[in-house]
Amino acid sequence: MAFDDIKGKVVLITGASKGLGRATAQEFHKYGALVAANYNSSEEEALKLKRELGNGLEVFKADISKREEVREMVKNVEKQFGPIDVLVNNAGKWYLSKFEDFDEERFNSMWKTNFMSMIYTSLEVIPHMKRKRGGAIINIASNAAIGTAASGTTFYALTKAAVVMLTKRLALELGDYGVRVNSIAPGWIETDMTIGGKGEEEVKKLEDSFRARTALHAVGKPAHVAKLAVYLASEDSAFMTGQVLVIDGGRIDYLTHGA
Repeated sequence: MAFDDIKGKVVLITGASKGLGRATAQEFHKYGALVAANYNSSEEEALKLKRELGNGLEVFKADISKREEVREMVKNVEKQFGPIDVLVNNAGKWYLSKFEDFDEERFNSMWKTNFMSMIYTSLEVIPHMKRKRGGAIINIASNAAIGTAASGTTFYALTKAAVVMLTKRLALELGDYGVRVNSIAPGWIETDMTIGGKGEEEVKKLEDSFRARTALHAVGKPAHVAKLAVYLASEDSAFMTGQVLVIDGGRIDYLTHGA
C-alpha cells in the first residue's frame, strides 16, 4: 500500500519516545506525515528519535495524565505544524498485581495515563476535526481488554476495557462529522515496557512462552502495530470506525479455551 494520503498530515502520537509509539512515529514519518512525538520522562530517547528522523518530526514534552499539560502541548503542536489530523493515543503503563493486593495509588496513576489521557487529548483535537469534517483517532488498547489468561493483569485490563468503550462511543458521536475512531488491541509485544530490565535468559523464556501461546508461534514487534495504525489513519480504511482490531498472533488460549 502506498498510503499517499498520509503525506502532509499532522499526526500527534503520545508516548512516542519508545516502543510502540516510537515505531509508529517512524512509520508515519516514512509516508511523509508531520509527526508530533510526545514524551514525558524519556527526553534522551525523544531527542535521539528527532536526530534519527530529522525534518518532519518534532518532540513535545508533556505529562499527558494532566489536562493542562495536554492543552499546552496541543497548542504547541498547532504552532509548529498546524491543526492535528490524526491522533494516536499510545502512551500507557502497567503493573502486575493480584486483585487482593490492590494498590490505589499505582492504579490511579495507571488509570490516568492509560485512560484519562485519551479523554484529554481527544477533547483538544476533536473541535478542529469536526470543523473540517474529517480526521482519525486511534486508541491503543490491549487484548487484555477482551479477556486475558495472564495472571496479575486484572487492573491493567480494566483500564484497557475502558479504552475500548471510549473508542466505540466516540465513533458513534463523531460519525456525523466524518471523524473515524478505532482501536488497536495488541497482544504481547516486545517493547521496553514488557522486557525492560530483564536479563537475556528471562527475555528468552518470555518470548518462548508467548510463541507457544500463539497460533503463529511468533512474538509481536512494534512495527506490526505501527503499520496497522497508519492503515487506520489512511483512506484505505475510510469505511471503518468504532472497531477494535486485535493483533496478537492468534492467541491460542483465547481460541481454544475462551477468555
